[in-house]
Amino acid sequence: MQDPEETDVSPMNASGPGNSGEVPTVLVKDSTGRDLLCFLEQLIPLDGSDYALLTPVDTPVCLFRLKDGNDPELIDAISDSEPILSVADVVLQEHDLTLVRSAVTLTVSGELDEPEPEDLEDEEGDEDDAETYELLVSFLVEEQEYGLYIPLDPFFVVARMDEAGAVLVEGEDFDRIQPRIEAELEERELPE
Repeated sequence: MQDPEETDVSPMNASGPGNSGEVPTVLVKDSTGRDLLCFLEQLIPLDGSDYALLTPVDTPVCLFRLKDGNDPELIDAISDSEPILSVADVVLQEHDLTLVRSAVTLTVSGELDEPEPEDLEDEEGDEDDAETYELLVSFLVEEQEYGLYIPLDPFFVVARMDEAGAVLVEGEDFDRIQPRIEAELEERELPE
C-alpha cells in the first residue's frame, strides 16, 4: 500500500484526471487547528457549498475507563497532556503503533492485525446487542485500567469544502446539515 502522505491531493483535483483508481485524500481541520487525513468517500452539494463524507486514513480509536464487572465507560473529552495518553503512547509503541491526537477523534497509525472474517461472523449471531467496539490495548494509569477500542462500525466525518481545503462541520452546523446529507445519500442509493 502506498504511503498516505504521497496520495494527498488538494480538494480541487481530488476527482480529476491523473488518479489511477486510488481514493483521493483530504486533510480536514477542526476549530482548534487539529487535522485529520481522510479518504474522500462522497461529495454532496448543498446550498451552494460542497460537503464531503470522509473516513479517516488512520484507524479511529475510542478511550474507555474499564471497571470490574461494569460496562466500559467512554471518555468523551480528554486533554492532549493527560497522563493517560502518555501511557497509551508507550503501550502502542510496543506494538509498533502510534497514537495520533487528531481532529474529531484519536487515531492509531501503523499496521493493525485484521480480525479473521469467521471471528466477526461468530460474534454477530451471539446477541442482538452486538459489540460495537474491539479492544486494541488495555493499560493501567494510577491503578485505574483503561482501554483503547476500535469502533467496528464505519467512522464517518463530515467536512465543508472550500478554496482553503476541508473544514470540519461541528456543533449546530453538524446538527443542521447531517439529516440533509443522510437524505441526499439515501436518494443516491435508490435505483432509478
